[in-house]
Amino acid sequence: MTYPKHADVLLITGCVTRNMLVPMLKAYDNAPNPKFVLTVGDCAGECPYFRDSYAVEGPVSKHLPVHLHVPGCPPEPAQILEGLIKLMQAVKTAFPKI
Repeated sequence: MTYPKHADVLLITGCVTRNMLVPMLKAYDNAPNPKFVLTVGDCAGECPYFRDSYAVEGPVSKHLPVHLHVPGCPPEPAQILEGLIKLMQAVKTAFPKI
């Protein structure tokens, strides 16, 4: 499996399962700094439907720092775009030279 070498934002759209925990952490570790995590959907944010499953390790925020969460089940495409715009504005404010 190849991991990102030139990613600014990791967009995660589901809860963290046992078989995807290590690849998610490796993808995060291999992304260059500064890096940002955007979670999309209720499953990535809170795992409300699958949290008691033996195969689920919990929400993304339990394992990685989440910079922005787009709620919804599933969120509308416009909401996802709004989330990306909010994240871009936050990045510009925090890192004006990027």
